[in-house]
Amino acid sequence: MSLKRVAIIGSGTMGRGIVHVCALNGFEVTMQDISDEVLGKSLKIIESNMQKGVDRGKVTPQAKEEALTRIHCVTDLERAVIDADLVIEAVPEIIELKWEIFAKLDQYCPAHTILATNTSAKSITEIAAATKRPEKVIGLHFFNPVHVMKLVEIICALETSEETYEIATAMCQKMGKETVKINEYPGFVTTRINAMIGNEAFNMLQEGLGTPEDIDKALKLGLNHPMGPFEMVDLVGLDVRLKILEYLHQTLGEKYRPAPLMVKYVKAGRLGRKVGKGVYDYTDK
Repeated sequence: MSLKRVAIIGSGTMGRGIVHVCALNGFEVTMQDISDEVLGKSLKIIESNMQKGVDRGKVTPQAKEEALTRIHCVTDLERAVIDADLVIEAVPEIIELKWEIFAKLDQYCPAHTILATNTSAKSITEIAAATKRPEKVIGLHFFNPVHVMKLVEIICALETSEETYEIATAMCQKMGKETVKINEYPGFVTTRINAMIGNEAFNMLQEGLGTPEDIDKALKLGLNHPMGPFEMVDLVGLDVRLKILEYLHQTLGEKYRPAPLMVKYVKAGRLGRKVGKGVYDYTDK
């Protein structure tokens, strides 16, 4: 099956990033969210990010303009997916919300449509159980920022078919991504490792081992990480990371218990770059 039309459910950080790369690589893409205001803001961010690519010589002005014409903004879920070949869900990490959306997608989408989730930790098998097409449900875990990061973790659920996997892989490769095939287990590969590193960094900060700046610098220069753990969690969102850790703690045990200091930051509303303050303060930037 040839994928031509893609629908992205959710226009937040990950959703709009996936829209960006889909449109630049020739797909007709529908971006769905709850309001025209939310969609408008996301479209402006996509355009701004594409312009940065033009300024750096990575994207031609013509490619940018053509890509923007391929993006269609829709608030109605049924309308967004009625002719989609592939749907990628990119809503918050709340399993009940994903169940609700996938049940509706199963009802609204054509029989051939592949249903994917961008979850970074949740069970694809559980999500697939909300549909009558579990063989066509798969995990496509993109990374932030999507237009920069090369990897997509492709996660096969219990009943994901080989055909679904092969089609999803070809689609990711057309988008210029490298892929790894992962059999479903809580947190997959990258989330399990990354969550543990970030959580341990908060434990170190809580113990007074060093400042956020020095802990970040130590991992960047000593272990050759491109970003420090606090820079990373501020980018991802402390609330997002906390939800992931809570799920991993529940499913994989005590080693993933969230650091109390991270819980305190989230309760204080220090959620990262998206609100101007997380571990670091971005209000003057």
